[in-house]
Amino acid sequence: MTTAAPGTAATAATVGQGVGPLLRAWREQRRVSQLELALRADSSARHISFIETGRSRPSEEMVLRLAEHLDVPVRERNALLLAAGYAPHYPETPLEDPSLDTLREGMERLIQGYEPYPALVVDATYRVVAANRGVLMLLDGIPEHLLEPPLNAMRLTLHPQGLAPRIRNLREWRGHLLAQMERQIALHRSKALRELYEEVTAYPVPEADDDTPPEGPVAYFALPMRIEHEGRTLSFISSISTFNTPMDVTVAELAVETLLPADPATVKYLHSLIP
Repeated sequence: MTTAAPGTAATAATVGQGVGPLLRAWREQRRVSQLELALRADSSARHISFIETGRSRPSEEMVLRLAEHLDVPVRERNALLLAAGYAPHYPETPLEDPSLDTLREGMERLIQGYEPYPALVVDATYRVVAANRGVLMLLDGIPEHLLEPPLNAMRLTLHPQGLAPRIRNLREWRGHLLAQMERQIALHRSKALRELYEEVTAYPVPEADDDTPPEGPVAYFALPMRIEHEGRTLSFISSISTFNTPMDVTVAELAVETLLPADPATVKYLHSLIP
């Protein structure tokens, strides 16, 4: 269940632009000089300049090397190769493909093993690929129109009919999520992600958080999401994991988000709900 939307690589505009301007744009975005990039890639500033101006056509190996040193996302590396006249290097395998059975099963075991705490898997545009019972518990009472597939984690969280009214520190948590999206947009330059960002930033925001301090001293080690459930306020710390050195566009764009209980009361409550 992957999406082809984020940063669609094989567009006529991308190919027609040529690899030089694209590489220059990535280099400038990463705030790396031509000399610094040349040193990293074992090349020369003169050669980098010639590539960027179109005076020299880089080899396939050079395109991949420069992309690696510029930390270009896997999907966009394919776009660079296409712009240079080469075939894409990284496949984009649908998540339903039998070749990814082991991956899907592993992710399901991972998030189920995290129960009773919430955990889910999302793609590059926050579309929910898999979720455990802890997540479904938090979604109790959400209107059906927001739960129609494909589910979108960012929309579910910030929509005024979604989780937003239940989040006690919504302004804080919303700021954290939007900053996260802004970093991803800068990295991936995804039209689909930009459209989602514009949608969720237009949702109404309360003038102030309606957050009641927890009973007793709680030393939070990261910003918690404090959310109401069945008359109780639960506190969670979010952690996001991605795959190391992915060789497939689909896999590169998957992320596992886990919500770690941030206080003993939340731990006790969740274990009482999901044995």
